[in-house]
Amino acid sequence: MQSPLFGHTEAQTQERYALQNPQLLRVSLTGHDDVLARKGSMVAYQGMMEFDGEYQSRGQHNSQARTGEGLDLMRCSGQGTVFFANLAQHIHVVDVDHNGLTVDSAYVLALDSTLHWDTIAVDSQFGISGTGAYNLVISGQGKVALMTSGQPLMLQVTPDKYVNADADAVVAWSTSLVVQMQAPTSSSGVWRRRGSTGEGWELNFQGHGMALVQPSELLPPQGAEIGQGLMAQYGIGQQGAHAQNQGNSWSNR
Repeated sequence: MQSPLFGHTEAQTQERYALQNPQLLRVSLTGHDDVLARKGSMVAYQGMMEFDGEYQSRGQHNSQARTGEGLDLMRCSGQGTVFFANLAQHIHVVDVDHNGLTVDSAYVLALDSTLHWDTIAVDSQFGISGTGAYNLVISGQGKVALMTSGQPLMLQVTPDKYVNADADAVVAWSTSLVVQMQAPTSSSGVWRRRGSTGEGWELNFQGHGMALVQPSELLPPQGAEIGQGLMAQYGIGQQGAHAQNQGNSWSNR
């Protein structure tokens, strides 16, 4: 049997995280270093592997229920190679260091089990929850695999060059940045896209770091499937505004 398909063989690399192709992640496990991945994202594996649901503490469960942000994960352990993908989205491996990474949980595919995350609220001058109002801060030392709809744009933010981006297009940013959610100039315009431009919520980044933007202003495909939908974008329903938490932070511990 012959076919160009035989050119798509497994990538040969010693790296723990490697891209098999732009939409498929290959992770090597040695038996001592588990990886956490989005539930249902495994597409193939080789070797002796086990997949278990990752326990959610009460804090994690409450955080996800109140903010809509959280990581619904499975723990992958064993020896061998496992491949992850999600709806053919583009995958990018990021090294997390002491500076930390802030990310929308909908775009996390996999991460090292040694990393820690907290849920935070992005400041809004209107105090209204919308797309991007709650995000995860991932800290520690390790790798995380992010997803984007298409090839993304990495924007550099410096003290003399701040960046504005559509909240629906922002995937992640350096935790060191000062971030504020902005809306149309009049409060009556918060509930609709700005005039006839079709533009709505924005995130303003200041400081020194990077902001990752994808070429899409749509909800993540998996978000549309499980019904987060339009109401969530305006702070209504299960994923909407919750003002009970005055500290703007929920922990996964």
